[in-house]
Amino acid sequence: MPQNYRDEVAADALRIFQGKGQMGAMMRAFNWEAHPLGPPTNWPQSLQANIRLLLNSNFPMFIWWSRELYAFHNDAYIPALGDKHPAALGASARKVWAEVWKDIGGIAENILNGGDSFYAEGLRLILERKGFLEETYWTFSYSPAFNDEGQVYGVFCACTEVTSTVLGQRRLKTLKDIADAMAQIQSLDQACQEASQILAQNPLDLPFSQIYLINRQETEARLLGASGQEKAPERVPLSTPETVGKWPFTEVQRTHALYLVEDLHSLREDGQVVQMPQRAVVLPIFQPGQNRLIGFFVSGISHELEYDQDYQNFHELLVGQVATSIASIQAREEAARQQAELIALFEQAPVAICILRGPEHVVELANPGICELWGKQYEDVIKKPILEALPEVKDQGIKELLDGVYTSGVPYVNNELQVMLERNGQLEPVYFSFVYHPMRNAKREIIGVIAVAIGINEQVEARHEIEAMNAELRAINADLDNFVYSASHDLKAPISNIEGLMDTLLDYLPEDIKQQDVVQRVLSLMHASVNRFKRAVADLTEVAKVQRVAGDDVTSIDLRDVLADVQLDFENTINSTGAVINARLSPDSTVKFSAKNVRSIVYNLFSNALKYRSPERAPEIRIRTEHVPGFLVLSVTDNGLGMKPEDRAKIFTMFKRLHDHVEGTGIGLYIVKRIVENAGGRIEVESEKGKGSTFTVYFKR
Repeated sequence: MPQNYRDEVAADALRIFQGKGQMGAMMRAFNWEAHPLGPPTNWPQSLQANIRLLLNSNFPMFIWWSRELYAFHNDAYIPALGDKHPAALGASARKVWAEVWKDIGGIAENILNGGDSFYAEGLRLILERKGFLEETYWTFSYSPAFNDEGQVYGVFCACTEVTSTVLGQRRLKTLKDIADAMAQIQSLDQACQEASQILAQNPLDLPFSQIYLINRQETEARLLGASGQEKAPERVPLSTPETVGKWPFTEVQRTHALYLVEDLHSLREDGQVVQMPQRAVVLPIFQPGQNRLIGFFVSGISHELEYDQDYQNFHELLVGQVATSIASIQAREEAARQQAELIALFEQAPVAICILRGPEHVVELANPGICELWGKQYEDVIKKPILEALPEVKDQGIKELLDGVYTSGVPYVNNELQVMLERNGQLEPVYFSFVYHPMRNAKREIIGVIAVAIGINEQVEARHEIEAMNAELRAINADLDNFVYSASHDLKAPISNIEGLMDTLLDYLPEDIKQQDVVQRVLSLMHASVNRFKRAVADLTEVAKVQRVAGDDVTSIDLRDVLADVQLDFENTINSTGAVINARLSPDSTVKFSAKNVRSIVYNLFSNALKYRSPERAPEIRIRTEHVPGFLVLSVTDNGLGMKPEDRAKIFTMFKRLHDHVEGTGIGLYIVKRIVENAGGRIEVESEKGKGSTFTVYFKR
């Protein structure tokens, strides 16, 4: 071929294939001499014009020319070809689109034969352009392309791929259907089954699906819903480190990320199944707003679609919708469970409980206890305003108390309220201890009143009986006090008379008679009896004083001074017995007390520690003071005879003595106890027989 001819052909190609982009360059470089259409200079002007048109358009276009339907397309159409580019240029459309020619070939042939133009919107075509048969959707028009004589000589197409739009709408519908269906569902089983039924309506995106939820112990995942034909185990253990079954739940649990399962056919027990997906994805289901794993979502991946970002986003949105629905149902179930538990708790509560809602105090909940207190049947009070349920309390101030709590938010407590309630057709007094507490909603608004009450009729009656008994006992005690007081005074004269008669008798007895052993022994016994009688009367006098006077000389007394004074009284005994006194009194050992009474307390305790010493060892007496809230505590500890545990309470009673070898009337500790208790304190004793005792006096500060 001469050079000038080649130059002419190149110039014609440059003129015909004027246009920007990749396809213009490819057409210019194409060896058209070897193509059945021949050199571009021989092409009809109409074809050349159409090619220039599509090369300069940003909208996807192509022309199929002649009966062989040779293909020309622009840059915008290249993505539609996929792997078919660049071989599609100049090739017959019948070969390029062999996989869908049964769908579109008849349309093209009809147009070539003079038929009408064709328009399709969202037409589904399964194209093999990426190495697999792919689900795609197209909106396009086929129009006749004319030669220079005006004859139909090809097909012109303007098209756009709407796959992403169709898939998006289809997936959005699935999400919406699930959201709409979940709103009315009350249980997790029902929710997962309903969701699976909806997912089954979109088999193109979800060839199969499985919803697993983790149990409370997080030991296994349980299948609650499934769609499609893929087999699914009912339970998958999570405690083992290795994945159990074909779904990698353990791995997803560890990473909290989706997991792609490749070559699914090799994992099926029954081998490869035609038209079943070859891949699946396992996604974690999280508690909304938290990082807590609550389950797994398994979905087959369509073998006609790429698992691109849009597909993955759909799965994640789907899982999010399922998680939200599950969380909502779990929240409702938990609320219902808590309400049931609360009602059961109210029903079993040992106290009377009711909930009154709103300003009219409508009885929303009333447990058996409150119904029993009211003397009403449950059905007679529930859902009724309080004054309708208990009309007899209208003028007893009950509603006013409830109004106060409802409006102010301040609880009301009453430890003993008398209310007249209708029992057996007549009003009877009923005593309550109760609390009215405001009930608030999540916004802290008061919506009602919670009432908790205890019927205390028996306690009130018992108290009245005790008060009557106490009054009677006080009268008896007063009589006893009067008797002791009178006896302590009235017995002094007879004793003095007896003592005087004894002295007179002694004056009249001859000396020889007095010196007789028998007379001396009788006289000794008589003197001893009179002295004991006098001591008993003296002690009774002290008791009378304690009972009649709580202390009329109350002043600030330092126990250190009192102890020093008492020790002087017992100096001879201390020396003769070899007693060791260990006194450690705190710097502030001052009490406000009757001077003579506080001396009596210290004197009695110190005296007893010496008197009831053990013959086996020298006496050791430890005296301490310390401060405790509200009291100054004095303790006196000895290593004496001690006492049995059961005798500790007896020693504080009048005339009680545990050791007869020691002189005394058994009244000292009784007097001490009365003195201390009359002043608001108390006395305690700890003792072990044979080891000693500790007396502890609490002086009220």
